[in-house]
Amino acid sequence: MVVKEIEVKLPAGLQSRYAAEFVQEASNFAADVYLEKGGRNVNAKSIMGLMSLAIGPNEMVKLSATGTDEEEAVAQLSNFIENNK
Repeated sequence: MVVKEIEVKLPAGLQSRYAAEFVQEASNFAADVYLEKGGRNVNAKSIMGLMSLAIGPNEMVKLSATGTDEEEAVAQLSNFIENNK
């Protein structure tokens, strides 16, 4: 398992369009990917789960992944959240 705490740098947080793009990116990995905010942990491949966290800009979240490509998943997805890339 790989875990990384990151600050959300997306201008609108992880809402609407960014959330949809993030879920698409997360779904490209075989690893199970999760986001945690305020003690709530959700499947990062679920748009409804992600939206339920109501992640705004400059908030801290914990990104974790478990599986064959877990390191690549955390690296790429944290880069998306921190740099919108």
